[in-house]
Amino acid sequence: MTAARKKPASKDERPIKATLMKSTIGALPQIKATVASLGFRRMNQTRELPDNPAVRGMLKAVDFLVAVEGTPYIRPKRSQYKIWRSRSDKKHKRGK
Repeated sequence: MTAARKKPASKDERPIKATLMKSTIGALPQIKATVASLGFRRMNQTRELPDNPAVRGMLKAVDFLVAVEGTPYIRPKRSQYKIWRSRSDKKHKRGK
């Protein structure tokens, strides 16, 4: 059997630097899992990630939370990815 050989990394392939700018508190579980799989543990943490399509796709999915070096970070005005809960209607049922 022949051993699988990895392509040697060239000097042109530089890692992507990404920083977690916004908290994942209140975000959907899929978004929290994506941020955790990128290796972020706390806010303002910077990670050097490999430049491949999988990492680029994950960064695109959480671009409202993560700033990537070389692209401007625009803070969202209102979070669109929070878990919205319906308001209680107990007062209205009581007649007040």
